[in-house]
Amino acid sequence: MRAREQTGNAIRSLLRLAPKTATRINADGHDETVAVEALAVGDRLRIRPGEAVPVDGRITEGDSSVDQSMVTGESLPVSKAIGANVIGGTINGSGAFVMRAEKVGRDTMLARIVQMVAQAQRSRAPAQRLADQVAGWFVPLVLAVAALAFLAWMTFGPVPRLSFALLAAVSVLIIACPCALGLATPMSIMVGMGRGAERGILIRNAEALERLAAVDTIILDKTGTITTGEPSVQAIMPVAGTAEADLLKAAASVERNSQHPVGRAIVKEARARKISATPARDFVSVAGRGVEAIAGTRKLAAGSEAWFAERGIDTSALSKDAERLSTGGASVIYIAADGALMGLIAVADTVKPTSKAAIADLQRTGLKVIVLSGDSVATARAVATPLGIAAADTHGGVLPDQKQAFVQALKAEGRVVAMVGDGINDAPALAAADVGIAMGAGTDVAIGSAGLTLVSGDLTGILAARNLARATTRNIKQNLTFAFLYNAAGVPIAAGVLYPVFGLLLSPMIAAAAMALSSVSVIANALRLRRAPL
Repeated sequence: MRAREQTGNAIRSLLRLAPKTATRINADGHDETVAVEALAVGDRLRIRPGEAVPVDGRITEGDSSVDQSMVTGESLPVSKAIGANVIGGTINGSGAFVMRAEKVGRDTMLARIVQMVAQAQRSRAPAQRLADQVAGWFVPLVLAVAALAFLAWMTFGPVPRLSFALLAAVSVLIIACPCALGLATPMSIMVGMGRGAERGILIRNAEALERLAAVDTIILDKTGTITTGEPSVQAIMPVAGTAEADLLKAAASVERNSQHPVGRAIVKEARARKISATPARDFVSVAGRGVEAIAGTRKLAAGSEAWFAERGIDTSALSKDAERLSTGGASVIYIAADGALMGLIAVADTVKPTSKAAIADLQRTGLKVIVLSGDSVATARAVATPLGIAAADTHGGVLPDQKQAFVQALKAEGRVVAMVGDGINDAPALAAADVGIAMGAGTDVAIGSAGLTLVSGDLTGILAARNLARATTRNIKQNLTFAFLYNAAGVPIAAGVLYPVFGLLLSPMIAAAAMALSSVSVIANALRLRRAPL
C-alpha cells in the first residue's frame, strides 16, 4: 500500500497544479473571482503576476513569461505574447495578461494528462501475458508438487511421518504463492508511468511503452515537430494585374477557418497589415493538399502546386519563383479565384532550438531517423539536411495516406517504427506505426491516435521516453526473472530435497517470510524506476 501511495504522487502533484478560483472579466469590464468550475469557453480571464493559469486558452492582451516545467518538463520559463497558447496549471511570471478560455473542465491539457496517467497505470503490458500463461499451469503444478511431497514423506520420511508430510506440503503451498509474479509487471508499469508524467511524457498504455523500447526507426513530420509550427509569411508574389493587398486578402479569406500553421501565418500577416478578410462560407479542407471556400461572389482556393494541377489551374507563370523559394526552405501556397491563379505566398517555419541536438542523440543511439513532410522535397531537405538527416531519408510531398503506406512498408521490412507528428494529416501514420508519438501542442486527432504524447512538444522527449521504456521493460524482466527463479528454487527446498543430504527441512513460518520477502523485493526493485535517469 505504501508503494502504491508513492506511485500515485505523480497524479496528485498534477491535480494540485490546478487553481481553485479565477479572475473573470465581466461584460462591463469589472473583475470578479469565480470558481474554476464556473468558467466557460470564451470567458476573458485576468492573470496577475505569480498566479496559476486556471484553464487552457490564448493570450489576448499583455505578455509575460510562464513557467511550464510542472506540465511540459521545460526547465526555463517560456515567453508568451498576444496570440500565444497558455496551459492550465502553469505559473505566470512577473508580467500580467488577459486570456480567452478555450478549453475548460475535462478538456484542459492538465485534466487530460491526469486521465491518461491514471488509465496507463491500469493497463497491462504484453510481458504480463507471459506471467498469465505461466500462472495457468503454475498453480496446478504446485498443487501436484505439494501432493507428491506429502506422499513421498508419508512413504519414505522419518517418524512421525504425517507431521513431516504436512510440514512439507504446507511449506510448498506457502512459498509458491505467486504474489511476486503477479506484482512484477503492474508495479513497474505504475512507477514508470508516474516517472514519465513528471517529465511531460504521457503514455496511453503499457503496450506502447514496451514497443517503444524495441523501436529502431523514427519517422518525423516536419511542421510542428522538427520546426516550431508557427511560420511567418516570407514573400507575397501576385501575378500580373493582381495587387499584393488583393492577393493577401483573398488568401486570408480562404484560410481564416484553417487550423494549419501555414494558414494561420497568412491570416496573421493580413491582420498585421490591417487587411480585413472577407467572411467565407462552404469551407472545405483537403488534408495535405489545400483549402477552398466561397468569399463574397468568388470561389477561392489555396493549396499546393500538385493540387492546383489536378484542378486544371495553371501555375507555370510563377514556377521559377516557387522553385527558388522552396529551395530556400519556404512552403509555397498558391492562391486562385474562380479557377484563375492570383499568385503565391511563401511561408517559412523555424527549426526548434533543440531539434538538431535531439536528432543527433537519436542517431547516436543507433536509430534510423526519417523525415516525411507534406511540403515539397526541396523544402523538406532545406530543413532536414542541416540537421544531419540524409537526403535519401528525407521525403517531401507526402500525402496522409502515403505517410500511412510508408509506415506500413517499413513494418513489412521488419522494422519497428515510431511515428512522430502533430497534425490531422499525421493521424493515419500515427495509428499505423508500432508506436505513435504526438506533440503536446498538436491536434486532438493526432494525440488521440498516438500511444505517447510529449507535452512539451520537444524532440528531446523522444530519447527520454525511449530511455524510460527501456528502463521499465528491463525492470519488468528483472521482476519476472526474480519471481520465476525464486519459485523454481523455493518449491524444491520446501518439498524437502535437501533433507536426505543436509537434514534441512523448511519450516512453514520461514516459507511464509520468504514469500513475503519476494513480494517486497519486487516492489522495491520497481520503485527504483522513480530515480531512473532519463
